[in-house]
Amino acid sequence: MRWTLKPKQEPEKIKALQEALQVDPIVASLLLQRGIETYEDAKTFFRPRLSDLHDPFLMKDMDKAVARIEKAMANNENILVYGDYDVDGTTAVALMSTYLKSKYELVHTYIPNRYDEGYGISYKGINFALENDFSLIIALDCGIKSVDKVAYAKELGIDFVICDHHRPGDKIPNAAAVLDPKRNDCQYPYKELCGCGVGFKLIQALASKENKTVEDLIGYLDLVATAIGADIVPITGENRVLAYFGLQVINKNPRPGIKAILDQVKKTELTITDVVFIVAPRINAAGRMKHGNYAVALLTEAEEDLAKKYASEINEYNLDRREIDKQITKEALQQIEEQKEQKRFTTVVYDKTWHKGVIGIVASRLTETYYRPTLVFTKSGEKLAASARSVKGFDVYSALEACTDHIEQFGGHKYAAGLTLKEEQYEAFKQAFEEQVAKTIDRNLLTPEIKIDAQIDLKDITPKFYRILKQFAPFGPNNMTPIFITENLVDTGYGKCVGADKTHLRLTVTQPDANNMVCIGFGMGDKLDLISNGKPFKAVYSIDENEWNGDVSLQLKLRDIK
Repeated sequence: MRWTLKPKQEPEKIKALQEALQVDPIVASLLLQRGIETYEDAKTFFRPRLSDLHDPFLMKDMDKAVARIEKAMANNENILVYGDYDVDGTTAVALMSTYLKSKYELVHTYIPNRYDEGYGISYKGINFALENDFSLIIALDCGIKSVDKVAYAKELGIDFVICDHHRPGDKIPNAAAVLDPKRNDCQYPYKELCGCGVGFKLIQALASKENKTVEDLIGYLDLVATAIGADIVPITGENRVLAYFGLQVINKNPRPGIKAILDQVKKTELTITDVVFIVAPRINAAGRMKHGNYAVALLTEAEEDLAKKYASEINEYNLDRREIDKQITKEALQQIEEQKEQKRFTTVVYDKTWHKGVIGIVASRLTETYYRPTLVFTKSGEKLAASARSVKGFDVYSALEACTDHIEQFGGHKYAAGLTLKEEQYEAFKQAFEEQVAKTIDRNLLTPEIKIDAQIDLKDITPKFYRILKQFAPFGPNNMTPIFITENLVDTGYGKCVGADKTHLRLTVTQPDANNMVCIGFGMGDKLDLISNGKPFKAVYSIDENEWNGDVSLQLKLRDIK
């Protein structure tokens, strides 16, 4: 691991903010790192308000989108709500369809089949709309690059309203409205919404036409917060407000589908991290193992008993998914070990039998293991399909863009993307991708980095300090959990390996003039020698709470030790 201490903030800025907020210098420094320089900035950060959300009509084409949907309702047109099969797509479809159905009956949902349609808008979906007399499709979390498909639909008399957040191509589809804050010609003040977030802005605009405010839409924010967590978008600006209030809904009054998931795991008071690791994988499992429709059914169900039944089925899919992804990861690791004699800057593996629904998860696991931009391929019909994952700091989307001669179709983000290509192009693509990454990647990025917010001593870690840190949540990209470094630590002599397979490290550390602190280092059992026999060491960690037999105490969650 590379340890990088973030640059020190200017002393006079720290002093000014410290005095304005009556906090200690460490807290002032952490806030400055997050771009919070004044009392007003801090008030917005610590006390998010729904009134901080932007006017939805600042988004390019919002007026057109609202006008087209209102026209469809006035003319009794059938409306098809269409979205991808991942968490962002299915939550967005659940959000939009529930809202529209609350005021209009002729609304139906459509999630493409991962296996024969793939990501995004499909010709099959458009033909379904034609055969079933839908004249308006609202596409969520997809569509920004579907120029040909939108044109095909237009020829058939079907209009599109697109709500997307992916990067547009050179041409914007000729739809009735295209909502995407990342459009070059869109002046919307916040660019980092997820697909469900863009959908929420559309229902905010529709509701405003009936003199309703964002307060009337709070019940939808459990879906938006789930999508924000799962899609790993920055938790800044509007996303922070939406996630903050969405978590309140999840914890106090979630929709029956989300409540049924939470009842399975018996967890109270969820953080955004819990949403990412508990709620999102179950919603995702439907589209991975069966069909995204199951996720939409769960998220739109009003009856608690039915929601429990759906959640139970989805939990089974999730258990199956875990088994399959474990097996494929094992096979992929074996394949890489066999290729290891050549030094590569990328990890690219392929097996025609691998389950398409889990290759994204496998790509993430391989990236964690080898820390290289990674592609996992499988056979999908006549073509090969792949999921791409990247290392921090490297734009895999741009690398794929440079290899388009060998690719049929691709889309995604800086750190995660998907693509398809012809089987005969596989070797040439693999070579081109390796050459592109080798040519453009900073070699430092091939070693995982821990960014450290501040150097502190154990005596700085007080209950009051932790109470303030907790208010930095919800955490996520651009507002990560603060990471600290402390030097000259010594184990009190009780350090040991714990867990069923003894892979975790548990110890109690001390420093002169400070209280002892319990530490847990998951997967760090192999570092026991570093801390034994009273040898001093330094540690990088976050601070959290440990609950044991009803007692709650602060503990250090180790990230690395040296």
